[in-house]
Amino acid sequence: RPLEQHHAAVSRLQQRYGGVVLLKGAGSLICDGQCISLCDEGNPGMASGGMGDLLSGIIAALLAQGWSAGMAARLGAVIHAEAADLAAAEGERGMLASDLLPWIRRLVNPTP
Repeated sequence: RPLEQHHAAVSRLQQRYGGVVLLKGAGSLICDGQCISLCDEGNPGMASGGMGDLLSGIIAALLAQGWSAGMAARLGAVIHAEAADLAAAEGERGMLASDLLPWIRRLVNPTP
């Protein structure tokens, strides 16, 4: 039932304001008006100052590279969450947004 409520909330927000809506949390939801996507990666260590700013920056960088708004939000959420999961190997407590930076770089520049 809570997932249905969250789906309804993200859908209503998108219908009201347009664009792409990303509800960040334990199971982030992204709605672009066509579909609702779920990013179920990430961890509680992400509940710290600056994490949302970092996510916004990742999405903005993807937009600047030509990705659509919906795809930039979906990719940004996954890159952000996966980087946090990799950074959490050193512990979730005390995780800072800056701890994700080396992991983000590795994720978006994979080695052959």
